[in-house]
Amino acid sequence: MSTAISFNNVTIFQHDKAVLEDINIIIETGEFVYLVGKTGSGKSSFLKTLYADLELNNGSATIADIELSKIKRGKISELRRKLGIVFQDFQLLQDRDVYENLKFILKSTGWKDDKAIDERIKTVLRQVHLNDVEKKMPYAMSGGEQQRVAIARALLNNPEIILADEPTANLDPDTSGEIINLFKEIAISGKTIVIATHDYYMIKRFPGRILTFENGKVLENV
Repeated sequence: MSTAISFNNVTIFQHDKAVLEDINIIIETGEFVYLVGKTGSGKSSFLKTLYADLELNNGSATIADIELSKIKRGKISELRRKLGIVFQDFQLLQDRDVYENLKFILKSTGWKDDKAIDERIKTVLRQVHLNDVEKKMPYAMSGGEQQRVAIARALLNNPEIILADEPTANLDPDTSGEIINLFKEIAISGKTIVIATHDYYMIKRFPGRILTFENGKVLENV
């Protein structure tokens, strides 16, 4: 197995305050990992460090073969093209339909061929089991459908790693199960999945490796 994410003696700061200290973690390619812990325990800060929204200036960390402590501002877009990021509030553009939401991401990441764009959009929508939704507006869709579109958006550039921050927080239990099961399906293709969640019921239904965030530490559940 190759390494997808590696942290070595990392301390993560928010506003000059250490949120997490002495993180030493290796996540292998293809692993399905849950991040659990109370609100404010550092899960979101950990994810933000992974996609370079928080600067890493203590220790060393690598994700998708990019060293975060040495990343230049111009390289951040390259890093994020290797990642798929899913948020709890979907973050879809409400003034355009599903197709245009996805097309916007492809265009902004350098896709120019309209035929290739069309084929890619159809492919990712099939992956998330959404049919005939291209012309739907986000506000006319259920929360579960919107989250599926958000996952499709995360898959557009065929990322190596998917990061999800509380992706079921705004969904009912049945829909939450469908979303976690979808992540499991995506993991089978070899992608690394990292999900921050409070949903222990879903963790029991869909087991994975668990990292617990507690008292400024990241602990391995054994």
